[in-house]
Amino acid sequence: MKPAKHPRESQRDVLDPARAAAFQVALGQVPDITDGAPLPPFFHQLYFWSPQPPQGLGRDGHPAVGAGGLIPDMGLPRRMWAGGRLAFFAPLIAGQPAQRVSVVEQAVHKHGRSGPLGFVTLRHEIRQGDTLCLTEWQDLVYRKDPDPTAPHPVSTPAPARHDETDMRQVTFNSTLLFRYSALTFNGHRIHYDPDYARDVEGYAGLVVHGPLLAQHLMLLAKEMIGPLAEFTFRAASPLMHSETASLCRAGTDLWVRGPDGRAVMEATARPAL
Repeated sequence: MKPAKHPRESQRDVLDPARAAAFQVALGQVPDITDGAPLPPFFHQLYFWSPQPPQGLGRDGHPAVGAGGLIPDMGLPRRMWAGGRLAFFAPLIAGQPAQRVSVVEQAVHKHGRSGPLGFVTLRHEIRQGDTLCLTEWQDLVYRKDPDPTAPHPVSTPAPARHDETDMRQVTFNSTLLFRYSALTFNGHRIHYDPDYARDVEGYAGLVVHGPLLAQHLMLLAKEMIGPLAEFTFRAASPLMHSETASLCRAGTDLWVRGPDGRAVMEATARPAL
C-alpha cells in the first residue's frame, strides 16, 4: 500500500508593490517599495490570499478546516500560530508574479498540561520564475475551548532575557491590528473582536498577531546584521494590544519581552554570507 500523500495547494499572485507600501505606512515607515524593488523579509505574508465565502468560514473567522481543505480538522477549535522557520534564497521582487506551493508536513495530536493539543506544520515554497526564493515552515497549534465554569488557570510565563545589546519599544493599537488583518486577509476574530477574544477564547483583550511580532523582529535583524539566510521564531505567550513590548537583540538572538518581563517570542537569525 502506498503511503497517503500530504495535501498540497498551489497559488499564484502578483506581488503588488502598493500593498507592500501600505504595510510600510501601517508600520510607520516611509513607503519606498515600487515595481522592481526587493521586498523586505516576511512581506510575502501580504500575498497569496485564500478568500472563502461566509459559509466556508469557521466560527473564528478563519477558513473552515477539513472538508477537502489544506489543513485537516484536528477536532479542536482554537487556533494559534506557534512559530515558524524561514530559509531565504533570493529576494522576492515587487510587481512580479510568484507562485506558492503549500503542503502539510505533519498533523499530530498530543496531550499537554492544558489538555489535548493538535499540531500542524505547513511548508510553503515560493518561486518567481524558475527561482526558489524562500521556504517557510509554519507551525500551528489547536486547543480546546476554555471551560467557562472553571477558575482561570494561574500560569507563570517564562521570564525573558535581559542581556540585550539593542532594544526598542513598540506599541500596538486596534487600528494597526485591523490594518494587518486586512493586508494579510486574516479573519481571525481574536485580533479585532474583543467580545469574541474575551468570552469565547479566554483572552484578556485583543491579541497581537504572532506574525506581526515576528515581522518586527525580522526587520530589526535585517537592520542590525544584514540580509538574512534563515530566521526561526517561537511564540512563548500572547501579547495584548494594550501592552508595550520590547524588541531585543543580542548577537543573532532576538526576542520580544512583555511589559511585565515575560517572554512573548524568541527568535534566532542567521545572516546571509
